[in-house]
Amino acid sequence: MRIVLIHAVRLAMQPVDDAFRRHWPDAERVNLLDDALSVDRDRAGALTPQLAGRIATLAKYALDGGAAGILYTCSAFGEAIEAVQRSSRIPVLKPNEAMFAEALARGRKLGLLATFPASIPSMERELSQMAPGITIHSICVPPALAALQAGDGAQHDALLAAVAPKLAGCDAVMLAQFSTARARDAVAAVVKCPVLTSPDSAVLAMRKLLG
Repeated sequence: MRIVLIHAVRLAMQPVDDAFRRHWPDAERVNLLDDALSVDRDRAGALTPQLAGRIATLAKYALDGGAAGILYTCSAFGEAIEAVQRSSRIPVLKPNEAMFAEALARGRKLGLLATFPASIPSMERELSQMAPGITIHSICVPPALAALQAGDGAQHDALLAAVAPKLAGCDAVMLAQFSTARARDAVAAVVKCPVLTSPDSAVLAMRKLLG
């Protein structure tokens, strides 16, 4: 069962591989990386037609390579991935849709903890479309991403845990990017509500879709 993972940042690769090892070790994982996507998305300030075209091209490459399912791991390209979903003959998952569904099952007041600012509008839009009227509290900590990119995972986790108590009144806290999944234990230690990660939710959802 070949699952193609499409990445826009290198930091997303290890968390999803870890999730597969936990939940679906027999799946064959193939990684496609265009790490200029996140850079160009940030510079553009919006999801341009050119960026959307690159997202679609990566899906075609995955299909040509025999993918049984496609999982995108970058949360700043939601509308482009939705276009791929509408035209695809195989399961295609956005990074966070499985985590969102799990969070919505927990309640209507949700916390979103991110490190990449461009991902937040897309994620808030998607959540609101799934469940109009919910309350979303979003916090973005760009220095945590900078720390992780510099190789300081402990500082990344500590920075997220430092702001997480602001979301303590939520029904669930979601770690917004695949790269933030590593901070789950640190965040869970300072809030009482469930802390959800996108790699674990996504892998479990894909496994269920493909039986």
